[in-house]
Amino acid sequence: MDFSQKLSNLKQSHLYRSRKISENTQNTQMIINGKSLMNFCSNDYLSLASHPQVKEAFKQGVDKFGVGAGASHLISGHTSAHQALEEALADYTGQKKALLFSTGYMANIGVFSALKDELDWVLQDKLNHASLIDANHLIGLPLQRYLHNDVESLKKKIGKQTGCGLIATDNVFSMDGDRADIKGLERIVKKSSALLMQDDAHGFGVFKPTIPKNSIYMATLGKAAGTMGAFVTSGEDLIDFLIQKSRPYIYTTAIAPALCVATLKSLELIKEGEQNAKLLANIRYFQNLFKTLNLPMTNSNSAIQTFIVGSSEKAIHLSKELLSAGFYVSAIRPPTVPKDTARLRITLSANHTQSQIKQLLTQLKHAIQ
Repeated sequence: MDFSQKLSNLKQSHLYRSRKISENTQNTQMIINGKSLMNFCSNDYLSLASHPQVKEAFKQGVDKFGVGAGASHLISGHTSAHQALEEALADYTGQKKALLFSTGYMANIGVFSALKDELDWVLQDKLNHASLIDANHLIGLPLQRYLHNDVESLKKKIGKQTGCGLIATDNVFSMDGDRADIKGLERIVKKSSALLMQDDAHGFGVFKPTIPKNSIYMATLGKAAGTMGAFVTSGEDLIDFLIQKSRPYIYTTAIAPALCVATLKSLELIKEGEQNAKLLANIRYFQNLFKTLNLPMTNSNSAIQTFIVGSSEKAIHLSKELLSAGFYVSAIRPPTVPKDTARLRITLSANHTQSQIKQLLTQLKHAIQ
């Protein structure tokens, strides 16, 4: 196999990916590749990754439990910290039981793998995250997708299915920042034999979860919660079934218990709502300002704000222009997004100042003229 040629082709198509090295804590101002930049591409939406109380809780967790869990949950890796966090997450989401996973990707694959022999079909939103798509492929069922956020499209496709099924959707869509119509999906599920599963990776902590009865809810802890890991919550029987059947859960070392202690503190701060209020105020300020500047952003009320430019080459050019001016904004290209919809994906955090937001949008306006 000629990997050199394949890499060269990616570079020529402006699809080559490279990593940048950050040299300080996750924050709105970071040193990346040796340069101080305003960071507008982090998923640390509530600015909890470097919050003093969360860091102190993590240190206390290390002092009590050490650095690693040492084993999988079903051997000797399930500590009192894991149990306390699962119970707190179940309580916060209003569900009977929760189950921790190492990542959101693993959680989605874990749910699908456990349900492999229980499902006859799966229907997914057209813009679902790659982990849901890969999980679908993993269990060998055809990938069937309804039009994005289109309840009528879903209804038509459900009418062609037989047996037990699963409807899967992102809650906040990662590349556009818009939100799923969970209430609309709930009405459909009540009239069918399907389970509803929502991936709330980008909404958890920012918006209060809406979880219909007898459904599956997954959220990650490495974004708004500022730590690491993910969880699935649902009825007690379904969670117990995952413990028995989910191979990514059974055969993986548990996340560090100190992370659970830190996440418990993050959850307290999420409940207090101060960081959330700051983020929502920043979102409103951003929206008002880009309208004032006549910038064609997508319609999103989440922390994810998207500026679609079309070609990968143009997206990379704008990202580099902003980088040279002191702003770190990622260029998102195919296959992450559909062809000809390459974009700048701007993410807002609670600790961004209005001055930083204004500087970014003013510079973006200048760069596109």
